[in-house]
Amino acid sequence: MSHLPFYLMILPGLLYFIVFKYVPMFGLVISFQQYDPFVGIAKSPWVGWDNFHRLFMEQDFPLLLKNTFLFAGLDILFFFPAPVVLALLLNEARLKAFRNFVQTVLYAPHFISWVVIVSLTITLFSSQDGMINQWLSSAGLGTIDLFASPGWLKPMWLIQNIWQGMGWGSILYLATMASIDPSLYEAARVDGAGRFRQIWHITLPGIRYVVVVLFILRLGSFMDIGFEHIFLLQNPLNFHVSDVFDTFVYRTGILQRDYSYSAVVGMFKSVVGLVLVMGANRLARKFGQEGVY
Repeated sequence: MSHLPFYLMILPGLLYFIVFKYVPMFGLVISFQQYDPFVGIAKSPWVGWDNFHRLFMEQDFPLLLKNTFLFAGLDILFFFPAPVVLALLLNEARLKAFRNFVQTVLYAPHFISWVVIVSLTITLFSSQDGMINQWLSSAGLGTIDLFASPGWLKPMWLIQNIWQGMGWGSILYLATMASIDPSLYEAARVDGAGRFRQIWHITLPGIRYVVVVLFILRLGSFMDIGFEHIFLLQNPLNFHVSDVFDTFVYRTGILQRDYSYSAVVGMFKSVVGLVLVMGANRLARKFGQEGVY
């Protein structure tokens, strides 16, 4: 009974995962049915693997797979390391007031919705009356039509992602850095080690476990690009480079009401994430790192 207060503290989080993560897993059974919401799961006809065959034979499947992997690859290569780099820079800042100010400024975008962020981008870069394009035009540099040029979509998506999530993502790394023994840095300074050597030999090894675990967990949602963000950026001019599995699920599940087919897409994404997590975890343990299990 002495641990009862601690169990009560984790109860809300536990209930969240049970209700919103574990209970919905039972809905995966509709992937093997022609689900009809009017008769329910129990009476919907079974179709076996037909929905999976339909997905892999889908005309747009190669395009969806290509676009999803491109966005996910950009996320892993550029967005994932960004909070680590930011945390290292903030950790080296000596002026506490300056560091607190920078942290506040960089944390704020996390609380701004994608609707607002994309709307601001449209306002600033509109080809007709956008503020940035007006400045560029007055300077004789031409204009940048971000939303009409498919080539600008991925850089714009990536920059917005980094701007919104980099500050918030650095919190855990900063907390881990704060737990590193200060005497290690003092000993390194006595030995003549500069800041870069201290970062390389003390800070990075000190946060390596957290980086590895978060990287493995990120691979679990590798196929999740973020529906709201990409949907707001999507238009007929860039559709062929912005159509991913998340937007495909919206079209099939919400607009066309083909719930079984959209469930198959969700299961496919989950299986890919599971394979990546298991592979990365095994690789991490092979190189002497602790994985997630």
